[in-house]
Amino acid sequence: MIRDFDSRYRAVSSRDERFDGWFIVAVTSTGIYCRPSCPAVTPKRANVRFYPTAGAAQYAGFRACKRCLPDAVPGSPEWDVRADVAGRAMRLISDGVVDREGVSGLARRLGYTGRHLHRLLVAELGAGPLALARTRRAHTARLLLEATNLPVTGVAFAAGFSSIRQFNDTVREVYASSPTELRGRRGGPRTPLGSVTIRLAVRTPFAGERLLDFLAYHLVPGVEVAGPGWYARTLDLPHGPGTVRLRLRDEPAVGETAFVVGEFALDDLRDTSAAVERVRRLLDADCDPVAVDDHLSADPVLGGLVRATPGLRVPGQVDGDETAVRTVVGQQVSVAGARTVAGRIVAAHGRRVHSDISGLTHLFPDAATLARVDPEELPMPRARGRALVGLAGALDSGDIALDRGPDRDDVRRTLLLLPGIGSWTADYVAMRALGHPDVFLPTDLAVRNVLATLGAGAVGPAAVEGWRPWRSYALMHLWNTLMPETPAPKDD
Repeated sequence: MIRDFDSRYRAVSSRDERFDGWFIVAVTSTGIYCRPSCPAVTPKRANVRFYPTAGAAQYAGFRACKRCLPDAVPGSPEWDVRADVAGRAMRLISDGVVDREGVSGLARRLGYTGRHLHRLLVAELGAGPLALARTRRAHTARLLLEATNLPVTGVAFAAGFSSIRQFNDTVREVYASSPTELRGRRGGPRTPLGSVTIRLAVRTPFAGERLLDFLAYHLVPGVEVAGPGWYARTLDLPHGPGTVRLRLRDEPAVGETAFVVGEFALDDLRDTSAAVERVRRLLDADCDPVAVDDHLSADPVLGGLVRATPGLRVPGQVDGDETAVRTVVGQQVSVAGARTVAGRIVAAHGRRVHSDISGLTHLFPDAATLARVDPEELPMPRARGRALVGLAGALDSGDIALDRGPDRDDVRRTLLLLPGIGSWTADYVAMRALGHPDVFLPTDLAVRNVLATLGAGAVGPAAVEGWRPWRSYALMHLWNTLMPETPAPKDD
């Protein structure tokens, strides 16, 4: 991450898209903030200010550029690498925690008092949690104004505003336009209530087809379905269920911003922000693929794999609890076997949902439901059933939280205290559920087999250490050699 003024100014002067989302540039002479690549930015050095987030620029009194839409870019990959309080807070704010639980709820999840958290975020990000959440609500409102035909009042409450006046004031302050002016003629086509189509920004290169192949290979019947070029799943959201259908394709250009089209169907549009954030996690949308590929392509073992599949992502999750439970289900069984067992658990204990997408019938069972299940009734060995129910109980009680709020190392230590949870499971959960970019699974049989095939079976700890801080991506490149291409759904 470039932090010094001169490097940032050079990036802005060259309109380098690689740094969109890393930081915000504001110009005192115009009072506007932009993404670094904005074609309208030709500022004098004396008039330039840099901020880590759009919320910080807004808090400092600047308004968003109408040309480059600086809120419509991938987020900073720095948060996943650092995983400090600021990064964890940003993830939770984007998920709508401040809107639902207030600053006190956010602080509680992070283990701080509200006052201390405010001081930390102002020091790190240039704005407190309320200002950051306010800017995020304005971004969601802009998406809804442009992507739907909802009435303006409906947009206000769906975006998380508590009043029409607050909505109008915020939109005017952020975009220097009223909601009606911002919508203009760009309101989306008439769609069913609750349907929203949103373009999700990702950095390039983006190996969308291989991400799709991974998701399709591991999908759980009833919860997920996929076909050539697309993936869909159900979503268990704060105010009700929903679904999303993603169009995934490769974006080979380097250093640009591309978009994954997501078609959301939500029971309650107040869940728009949370749904978008969770799907962005699934896509690993904030990754900096150029930095990852540059680092790993120089390695004698991984270099060929990286050059063959640039922009490979680490698949994330839309629900940390679901990911952890599925990880336990998959212990010491084949992927096909894990899918079958998980499908049976979903059919027996998941909530049924209505969807226009064939094959999506259930939400994945929540932790509270699975914590009450008799382990002997689960379609798996008794010891693993007890481990699954014990994990669900810890998730339900709050002893373990997989919402990216707690410290990753603390979560790992707590997981390892549970019966039936070993290092492989804890580390896989850290990679998928907590977005850890630097996890490696040396005992994974598939990894060992791939390394042997590559003639690198004796890769030692020193070589693996050289893959830091991107060992999760190294792991994905090894696994990627085993992923079959996505088949068409059986009913197609």
